[in-house]
Amino acid sequence: MNVQALTLVLIAAVLHAAWNFAAKRVRHGGATFVWAYYTAATVFLLPALVIALITTDARPQWTWLLAAVVTAVLHIAYGLVLQRGYDVGDLSVVYPVARGTGPLLSVLLAVLLLSERPGPVGLAGDALIITGVLTISTGGARLARRPAVRAGVLYGVATGVVIAAYTLWDAYSVTTLAVPPVIYFATGSILQSALLTPTVLRNREQLRLLWQENSREVMIVGLLSPIAYLLVLFAMRLAPVSLVAPAREVSIVLSGLAAWLVLGEAGARRRLLGSAVVLAGIVAIALA
Repeated sequence: MNVQALTLVLIAAVLHAAWNFAAKRVRHGGATFVWAYYTAATVFLLPALVIALITTDARPQWTWLLAAVVTAVLHIAYGLVLQRGYDVGDLSVVYPVARGTGPLLSVLLAVLLLSERPGPVGLAGDALIITGVLTISTGGARLARRPAVRAGVLYGVATGVVIAAYTLWDAYSVTTLAVPPVIYFATGSILQSALLTPTVLRNREQLRLLWQENSREVMIVGLLSPIAYLLVLFAMRLAPVSLVAPAREVSIVLSGLAAWLVLGEAGARRRLLGSAVVLAGIVAIALA
């Protein structure tokens, strides 16, 4: 992976870990919280969308709208499943399982469907990252019996499946369909907000309470989430998705440390060991 792509991915990973930590602090936000931060993201992205539409040399195509509709549906599913996982599971389980399952499936499908060939060093890096994720997210029998761990693994895997789906679709959209990343992501955000609006309007009291208690988290996620993913979309134009997807998982190191130091979740030694393995995988991918 070239240095520019890796730099974009690592910055995105830091931002991604930060907004997921903020999302974990929201209790029982559900669809209302997902709608709120998608709507905030739309507001932040509107100026960039207008500028991108005015300055782009490409002629808008109907396929751009189709691509945005598909990613909107997939990202809504991602937001709802992830937030439910944070409601019932530990951050240090949900996040690494989701972020590990997603790249594993992304790499396999990229090789099978997109004919990508990341090479032995890149595949070794993928394997190290996956091993590190499993080390972070699994523990002894006592921990494994905890309901929060079982629920975290379940929702983490479900989230990872959706991550793999939208990662491959987004890579296809910005490369094969040649949709400009800013236009693609901003249009998707508008559609995400619009599709969830009827659900949110049925419970306006929950929206009022959410804003009263978690307005800061809404703004943090609404700002950092689109910036992080836009960086990933640009990276996908510079490097294969089979390398970009696993490289993002350095965020697991940061979220694991935050779960231990700030939230007081158990398993610090295992988490740090797994983080070291993840970092080794990142180095391997950088050399691929």
